[in-house]
Amino acid sequence: MRKTLTDVLVRGAKPPGTGRLELTDERCSGLAFRVTAGGVRTWCFRFRDPRSGKTTRATIGTYPDVSLARARERAEDLRREVADGRNPVARKRQERAEAPTKTFQALANRYLDEHARRFKRSADADERNLRLHVLPEWSDRPYDQIARRDVISLVEKLVAVGKPVLANRVHALVSSIYSFALDADLVDRNPAARLRKRGVETTRTRVLSDDELRLFWKRSVLPPVSKPVGLALRLCLSTGMRAGEVAGLARRELVFLEDPIRAAALIPGDRVKNGQACYVPFATLALDTIREAIRMAGDKNDHVFPSRTIDGPIDGHALAVAMSRLADVVPDGLPGAETWKASPPTPHDLRRTCATRLASLGVAREDVSAVLHHIRTDITGRVYDHYERAKEKRAALELWASFLGRILETGCAPDVNSPDRQASTIDA
Repeated sequence: MRKTLTDVLVRGAKPPGTGRLELTDERCSGLAFRVTAGGVRTWCFRFRDPRSGKTTRATIGTYPDVSLARARERAEDLRREVADGRNPVARKRQERAEAPTKTFQALANRYLDEHARRFKRSADADERNLRLHVLPEWSDRPYDQIARRDVISLVEKLVAVGKPVLANRVHALVSSIYSFALDADLVDRNPAARLRKRGVETTRTRVLSDDELRLFWKRSVLPPVSKPVGLALRLCLSTGMRAGEVAGLARRELVFLEDPIRAAALIPGDRVKNGQACYVPFATLALDTIREAIRMAGDKNDHVFPSRTIDGPIDGHALAVAMSRLADVVPDGLPGAETWKASPPTPHDLRRTCATRLASLGVAREDVSAVLHHIRTDITGRVYDHYERAKEKRAALELWASFLGRILETGCAPDVNSPDRQASTIDA
């Protein structure tokens, strides 16, 4: 039945006894109003498929959720789409089929598989931050509908709970994901581009005191920290290695463990932050730690610190988790406990402690940098001086092992200003 539809007409249309009543709008070609015997009122748009010529129908919505005016606007949009040679029903069906591939979860999976795991050493950290901080908010959302305000809201939630550094890392991760999407021609904009960092970061200066060193060495291998993870943390302190480099140590990277004078690790460049292979000599404490870790791992394991849940090494993040747990269980009243709880150290603070203590023992700055495996950026270092300072690194770490050992054994640090100490520093 063709009629010029009005609000009064569609509102007053009575359901038929059986079947369906359909009123076609004379003012808007193709628009129809349908009422079922059960009283359900809907709008639809009738058209001929541009390719097949068959008459078909596209649903617009229910009344009164969609008003007459809005139904006419939508019908005009559909008519223009048909005039352009497209079938809106087929398009909607295709969009529905492709919807699972258009979510942020799908984009995140592609980013991890096609970019992060191929090119980034921090792929595990990216996956962890996605799982904990991004996907719970955006998992099912279409990735092309994430706006700048959504990024700001996500990051500000982390800043509000006192995690400014994490907020900036998540911000950078989202930006990287959308840069990947731009390169893959999946989106035409990056909602995080040129967005200022929301978190205010401060450079950490945390160095463990003698009391804290004694507390750490004892408590690091006691529950709730597993002993292998505790041994890995001890190795961070005794060698100055990064947590990720320690966690991923493989048996094939260890050489001359039977010889205390030559025992070392040869870490390939793909496991080092700066991409250059690293030589790490093992002094007494470090060598004892490595031997104990290997004994616990067993002869058949390829990794020094194997994971208990997956086939591979522990994740570097496990070391950070262990350090945070220590702050929760350190008994009050122990020497060093008060400052430990007031400012819980991280695995990177162990590395900083090693470097700072080496400097305090008189080790030359270039030798401290060599222990930390920092790459020189001056023209001499980049182009001319390729000396690896292996001998100096071993001497520095032996000095640190001796100094640390005396702190742990005697309960007090040796006097670095004594003539004997000054002589040993010069000899080193």
